[in-house]
Amino acid sequence: MDTHSTHKALIAPLREAMYNFDETGVRAALQAVIAPDAVIHMPHPFGDLTGPQELYHACYTPLLKSMPDLERRDWIVMGGPTQHGDDWVCCGGHYVGTFVAPWLDIPPTGHLTHMRFHEFYRFENRKVVEIQALWDIPEVMMQAKAWPMAPSLGQEFCIPGPATLDGIVRGPWDEAKSKASCDHIVSMLEHLEKHPSQGGPEVMEMERFWHPRMNWYGPAGIGTGRGIAGFRNWHQIPFLGGMPDRGKYADEITFHFFGDGDYAAVTGWPDMIQTITHDGWMGIAPSGQRITMRSLDFWRLEDGLIRENWVLVDLLDVYRQLGVDVFARLREFNKARVAGEIPYPVGEV
Repeated sequence: MDTHSTHKALIAPLREAMYNFDETGVRAALQAVIAPDAVIHMPHPFGDLTGPQELYHACYTPLLKSMPDLERRDWIVMGGPTQHGDDWVCCGGHYVGTFVAPWLDIPPTGHLTHMRFHEFYRFENRKVVEIQALWDIPEVMMQAKAWPMAPSLGQEFCIPGPATLDGIVRGPWDEAKSKASCDHIVSMLEHLEKHPSQGGPEVMEMERFWHPRMNWYGPAGIGTGRGIAGFRNWHQIPFLGGMPDRGKYADEITFHFFGDGDYAAVTGWPDMIQTITHDGWMGIAPSGQRITMRSLDFWRLEDGLIRENWVLVDLLDVYRQLGVDVFARLREFNKARVAGEIPYPVGEV
């Protein structure tokens, strides 16, 4: 079995344990695959953690308390080597469960709730030594009708997995096809960064890289755009309008690109640096402050063009850098709601 298929097989027991989530099974699976000194980067407000025990107690214990029937559903599992020689496996999907107790001060709904995750695992010697993970916590706020931020421009809904239902990429790892997918994405991003510094939208040559029926699945707070027009109007134009120096500081960050068949991914912690100026972004005032962004992305190619692009950004960390406590706003906006658990018989008649 090739290296990347082996790594997918090593992460499979953890994914399976989280499908029928219980403390004993999940903790054992975490201990089995994650090194005790692994560096774990989680989204705000969790921050950086070390090892499987700290990950479970800090992140999964409170989530399981709030959603006792917690269930993990992966729709992308891919892996490959980066240009730096590192080996990664990355997963995309949803955590779902009945939301019956407050989580991060988000009031419960008593209903099925979904939270998208993008989780990237770096392997050395058959162990995970680094994790970079984003959970779409704002998506939970939105479903709880406890939204404390500006309205989204794009469409908000439960993001689907790949239309082709082949996101759990099977081995053996195809070097030539995977490299071609990765090269297509790198070239596309290089062309995107030509605008606006080198000309108008035409310098991006978007039709050369993107399928006319593409979907760009952004994080809650930005939303989804359909087609090149949807991507530009609901994400790119507002993004560049508020942060036109995008790409200027690329020499200060490290990207990790890799491909697996028709799929490609990129990670970095952070992988963007820019300054919020002009009219601001997502209702954030133009402070003139330089910020970093953490983004974990997947792309699926179809007939040589990008048909689907899943993007998560740690928006809560962006607000944190600018001195806005989103959770304080959430508590203020929802202080008239009665806090506490919902006496709902999860999993019973």
